[in-house]
Amino acid sequence: MNYYFTEMEEMVKNLFSEYVNKRIIPLRNELDEKDEFPEELFREMAAQDFFRIIVPEEYGGMSDSIMVSTLGIEELSRGDGGIGVTFAAHTITSKGIVLYGNEEQKKKYLPGIADGKLFTAFALTEPGAGSDAASLKTKAVKKGNSYVINGTKQFITSGEIADICLVVASTDPEKGYKGHTAFIVEKGTPGFSVGKKEDKMGIRSSVTNELIFDDCIVPEENILGSLGQGFYIALGLLDRSRIGIGAQALGIAQAALDESLNYSKMREQFGKTISEFQGIQFMLADMGTSIEAARSLIYQASRNVDSGENNLTTGSAMAKLYATDMAMAVTTDAVQIFGGYGYMKEYPVEKMMRDAKVTQIYEGTNQIQRLVIASKILK
Repeated sequence: MNYYFTEMEEMVKNLFSEYVNKRIIPLRNELDEKDEFPEELFREMAAQDFFRIIVPEEYGGMSDSIMVSTLGIEELSRGDGGIGVTFAAHTITSKGIVLYGNEEQKKKYLPGIADGKLFTAFALTEPGAGSDAASLKTKAVKKGNSYVINGTKQFITSGEIADICLVVASTDPEKGYKGHTAFIVEKGTPGFSVGKKEDKMGIRSSVTNELIFDDCIVPEENILGSLGQGFYIALGLLDRSRIGIGAQALGIAQAALDESLNYSKMREQFGKTISEFQGIQFMLADMGTSIEAARSLIYQASRNVDSGENNLTTGSAMAKLYATDMAMAVTTDAVQIFGGYGYMKEYPVEKMMRDAKVTQIYEGTNQIQRLVIASKILK
């Protein structure tokens, strides 16, 4: 389908696609087995200016378009879901500084992000506050011109590799979520440490960590936005990050379809390739159709953000919900098309199925997305 990409969008899509085909796809099984952050690949991406697409031109970047970053995330995820979500999480945290940072914060951090020298993480989730993000327990208490943060964050993408973290903490517990504030916390800040690294089912090239704040002292000028704005900042970023997770799911599903098409044309049973059987053809047709439907939702949600649309919640929730459910269905069908081989680690589709599963969970479970959508359309 023709999505009428701009020259910039076409350039980014082609650049990322070429890199994925050349460097990531040949390594995807190794990336899964190693279960570690692929530092060399990210250095290469920085050298090719990949991170400039998430920073405005005035701070050393090329674009702050959500559509452009969506295309990048989709292509990277086609190569490896872990690399895709690492890029997506970095994108949305950087977007937090672009949208809510003051001029001093933007000048301090965005050029390094554009150069690929600074990496970021978004620390919202806690052991007791996942879907119910408003009930977070991490506290920040004012002391002089600083705030002392105490608490634990959990399941934080890129926690151990991030140079700066966007941390949401309660500065006024009596106000509930209206008393939450966002802080920029730099690596090496006394009292800030990385806890355990999670051993995950999928997206294993993405590192996921616990973050611990034990009397962590952060200067007042590191508040992002204003005091008490933290929950609203988080919601604004989630409206955008859900599109990125949809793009991740889309890339994974596209990779599964590509592998299924190639395998079905090669695998012979009963004297002909399995692609000649109507049953397989119908599966492939459904996979292709659902992928394209998800792509349309994701791209439209991205365009809505870039156009300045104020009501982003419904579109981003629908895009995330549909794309991630689609990815789980498509990768499951891919395993079925491969038959017994699909269940073996020697072939890539079982990895894609594992990678797809988490997209239905993070950035708001799909059950939460349905609640969000229902609350909007029932008004």
